[in-house]
Amino acid sequence: WVNGEKGPWPGDDGIKMVRIGLKCSVDQLMTTGLFHADPHRGNLLKTPDGKLAFIDFGMMADIDEEDRYGLFGLCIGLQNKDLPLITENLLKLGFLEDTTQLDALVPRLRSALKNATGGTGKASDVNFSRLQAELDAISRENVLQFSTPPFFTVIIRSLTILEGVALSVDPRFRLVRGSYPYVLRQLLVPEYDNRTPVALQKLLIRILTVNGEGKQIEWERLRDLLRLAQKARSTYNPASEEQDGDSASLSRQTIELFFKFLTSKTGLFLKRPLVHELAEAIDGMASIGEANVLRVTNGLLPPLPGMNGPVNHRVMSEMRMMLDTFRSALTVEASQGDVAGQARVLAMRQV
Repeated sequence: WVNGEKGPWPGDDGIKMVRIGLKCSVDQLMTTGLFHADPHRGNLLKTPDGKLAFIDFGMMADIDEEDRYGLFGLCIGLQNKDLPLITENLLKLGFLEDTTQLDALVPRLRSALKNATGGTGKASDVNFSRLQAELDAISRENVLQFSTPPFFTVIIRSLTILEGVALSVDPRFRLVRGSYPYVLRQLLVPEYDNRTPVALQKLLIRILTVNGEGKQIEWERLRDLLRLAQKARSTYNPASEEQDGDSASLSRQTIELFFKFLTSKTGLFLKRPLVHELAEAIDGMASIGEANVLRVTNGLLPPLPGMNGPVNHRVMSEMRMMLDTFRSALTVEASQGDVAGQARVLAMRQV
């Protein structure tokens, strides 16, 4: 027997319970694939010690590993408007049989997403019941060879129910905005790091390296995903458009998460391209310095063998972007005093 109070729960307690429910659902889906498919407020109890209890496990769903990570790849593709990534995962998940009708399907999917977001087109504004209706309409049209896999229907139904609970607590709550940071954090820094599933490794290589080849790092996307993932913390409120606030604090949190990712089994694949790109960046800085010396001396100093080599401008630009993040973490305004100084030392130790 579980003692508890059924929702909706008023005030901050309600937001806290919904946030815990989101995290639980993400963990269930990503860790084992076995998740509660009927999380309505009668099946969720706030316990006397402030925890959230799921009851009534009569409706469960079990999603295999390939489909789980294919679904996350599709979500990341939609969030980043990455058409190749969207296409790959639509095929992998069984929405499409081939790419022959892709040119007709993509505009139809864009229209469906726009309708499901109330016209904004933002993934964070998706209403899941509307999205399900839009996908069903595409299937019923029989113009395109498009079908919704059964497991996806179960997930959408579960999210629609959870969304209803969230909206009963706060009408401004956005489920995608709330769950996306948890998804990214579990992808990048899973709580259970004893093994990295092959499907997860393939997905991370696909989204975090150039052309998915595992040779060069997509620094800008990595930074953006890390910044989103660091929002998966106890103070995050998906009911509001959160401002970044203190940029130095944000950068420190991003750096911390980056090093957790890099030193985890999940992030091992980045080490080889990281060493290669650091070497290229060092060579590039040396070549730029040598070119400046030659220009200043107006050719009086003859170039030595190996001097003035090629510069990989993409690597230099992306390294500069990451260094700006580090610099922001180490910047201390004079008015911040000793507390900020301690934060600076902590950030330097992390770097």
